[in-house]
Order: sequence, then C-alpha cells, then structure tokens
Amino acid sequence: MPVYFFWGADEFRMKKAVRALCDRNLNPDWASFNYEKIPPEQSDAVITALNQAMTPPFGMGKRVVWLVDTPLGQRCPPDLLTELERTLPNIPDSSILLLTSDNKPDGRLKSTKLINKHADIREFDTIPPWKTEQIEHQVYQVAKDVGLQLTPAAAELLGAVIGADTRRLYNELEKLKTYWADSTQALPPEAVTDLVATSTQSSLQLAAALREGNTDRALSLITDLLERNEPALRIVATLVGQIRTWLWVKLMTESGERDIRTIAQAADVGNPKRIYFLQQETRDISSFQLKNALILLLSLEFSLKQGAPETVTLHTKVIELAHCFKHS
Repeated sequence: MPVYFFWGADEFRMKKAVRALCDRNLNPDWASFNYEKIPPEQSDAVITALNQAMTPPFGMGKRVVWLVDTPLGQRCPPDLLTELERTLPNIPDSSILLLTSDNKPDGRLKSTKLINKHADIREFDTIPPWKTEQIEHQVYQVAKDVGLQLTPAAAELLGAVIGADTRRLYNELEKLKTYWADSTQALPPEAVTDLVATSTQSSLQLAAALREGNTDRALSLITDLLERNEPALRIVATLVGQIRTWLWVKLMTESGERDIRTIAQAADVGNPKRIYFLQQETRDISSFQLKNALILLLSLEFSLKQGAPETVTLHTKVIELAHCFKHS
C-alpha cells in the first residue's frame, strides 16, 4: 500500500517508524532526488504532496513524500477532499505518501473515511501511565526489537521505572543488552536495579502512598515528580485513572461479584489476573474513601486548569488525599 497515515503523541516511536519506512523504500544513492519532507506551514502543502507522490522516482528505489503534521484528519476543505478522492486511489506503487499527525483522525470526517480506505493507518500514541499492562507489553516489544530477553520481573520493573517514555526505554535496553552478554538467558531484575536509575518515583507510587495514608511519603514523591518536571496535570490524570480503577474493583467486589472477568471488564483492566492484586490493594479501604478521593482529584484538576500555583496546590491536595484514607 503506497499511502501511510501515522498519528500519535509518541514522537520518538513515530520518527523511528518514519526512518524505517524511508530506509525500506529509498535507494541511498538516489535519496536526495526521491525524498521530500513537506512542512505544515507551506500554503499548498497537500496539493504539493499529492503531485509529488504522482511523479515517478528518479533512478533506483521509490519516491517518498512526507506530509508533516497534516490537519487532514481534523478538517478538510471541499476542494482538498476532491483532490484526495481523485489522487489517493491512483498513487503508483513506485511512490510512498506518508501523512503524520499528533492527533487521532476524526472518524466522522469524509477525509478520514477516505484515508481509512486507502491508507495503512498506524497509532503511535503515548500509553497512559496507569495502563500498566500495556506499558509492560511495550517493554517486551522493545526488548524483542533490540534483541534482549527479559524475565517477567525485569519487564515489570522496567515498566514501573520508565513508564511510557519510549526514548528512554530504548536507551536503557540498549545499555542492558551491552551489559548482559549471555544472550541465551533472560535478563534478571537485579541487572535492572544495578544499571537503571530506579530511584526515580512514579505517579503510581504516589497513588500507593496516598492509599496507605502515608502523608510524608506522598509529599516526598510529589516533590520528586515536580523536580523532574513531570507535568502537574499528567500526575493528576494518573491518580484519577488509578483511583477510578480501584473504585470500580471495590464497588464490584462489595456488590458480591466474584467473576474476575466481569470485574476486569467493568474496571477496564486488560488482564483479569490482575484483579486479585487490585482487590488486595483495596482490601483495607472503602468505596466511600475512594469516591471522596476522586472528588478531591477532580477539584485539584479544575484548580490547576484555572491557573492555580502547581506546587502549593498539589502539596495541599496531597495532604487532604492522604488524610481521607487514614480514617474509615
């Protein structure tokens, strides 16, 4: 398929995929003639990209035309839609037309439906930090990509330490591969502890400290996160996601539901086996406490979006959140 649409906020993974696509299709000796990157500020960017994609390549290899940060998935004037309808089905196999965007295409638009029909669409969105199963799966995928076997404990530790930061994940796994000479054995968690900076704290660790009512640790963690320039709203989003998951698990358990698959579906947990551990985590807290915590977090999110000072606001709410878990 000569048309590709890459979208998502994970810039590192997307650029890596773009490089791979170019390497597969461009002949190095003719790349300067057959590769064109068209910026979004160019007034006739879409028309230029379509015309270039219809032009036969020079010499060997294919022609690659990259339309950067295109808005076609969010808006498309009628004249451009007409050009897309005329051109996309007829782009020759000797060309590659690549469209990229930070934003998910709006499925309601005619342009998006047309792109869906004629393009290979790939998602490169950042995994939310509370989706630990997806993050762990990504760790395994990147490890496979760099040629390194991981034990489950090592993969879980890397996911907890690095989160969804794919740039750092690739760097750390390349470093671990250099260190771990025995390719026949899976890398143990001890190697991760020795070589990866595991002292950095995550928002999920903050959620655990709040659940335990540990005010001092929660304040220490929030300070550490802010010092590492973690966006305040991202911290709040992670806490909201984690507490919402706990609340669903608690509500379903309190209602007498025993089927872990049903609970997992309600709580939006991908791996039903994780429900047991979530039930253990929420064993000593009530759904009332979790509801109150969620209300506090939504109030915190509103304050931050209204421009409240991040450090003071976060510290104040963290104290309130830890306090609400201290009393049954």
